[in-house]
Amino acid sequence: MARILIVEDNPINMKLATLLVHLAGHATLGAVDAESGLLLARVELPDLILMDVQLPGMDGFVATAELKNDPVTADIPVIALTAMALARDQARAQEAGCDAYITKPLRYQELQDAIDWLIAPGHR
Repeated sequence: MARILIVEDNPINMKLATLLVHLAGHATLGAVDAESGLLLARVELPDLILMDVQLPGMDGFVATAELKNDPVTADIPVIALTAMALARDQARAQEAGCDAYITKPLRYQELQDAIDWLIAPGHR
């Protein structure tokens, strides 16, 4: 069982992501903005982070770049979650250091496959 940090400001999306992660057999931590997500990531060192892109204040791309530039959190895989499905958005996620990119609405099998792939032994 992995510990997965979900950074999501929308309560309905947070509830859905939490449910899907629990159905996949993993534990969750939650943060409603990038700043608290960064702090929680540095303190708890989760196995994986689901990062909403459109957050109040600091966006998910900036937060991911900060995580990837910090030696303490650089190896934690990050999945960008976004309603934006344009190629330039996916490229921006990759530039920020996201390890995967999933568009909303979340689909269980797609999320589970991405989580399983990123937390597999030897992936990091």
